[in-house]
Amino acid sequence: MRLEPDEVKAIATRLKRANGHLASVIRMLEEGTECEDALTQLAAVNKAIGRGGYALVSTGLQKCLAEGGPDSVDAQKLEKLFLALA
Repeated sequence: MRLEPDEVKAIATRLKRANGHLASVIRMLEEGTECEDALTQLAAVNKAIGRGGYALVSTGLQKCLAEGGPDSVDAQKLEKLFLALA
């Protein structure tokens, strides 16, 4: 399923923000920042990416349900997508 640009705008914005934050973490490492500080920031990036992924799955599921009803959702495929994020 393809989502419309307006359906993924907030998700794309979240992932772009995470991308910028990851660049900051890389810069921290290159500049010799304490490992603990870099790991704390990296954990935040990881969480943001994960939330973006779950939001993407959720948006797709909502679209499937709205367009085709409950029978249009492939439970195995949905489970596989969720597990890919785990």
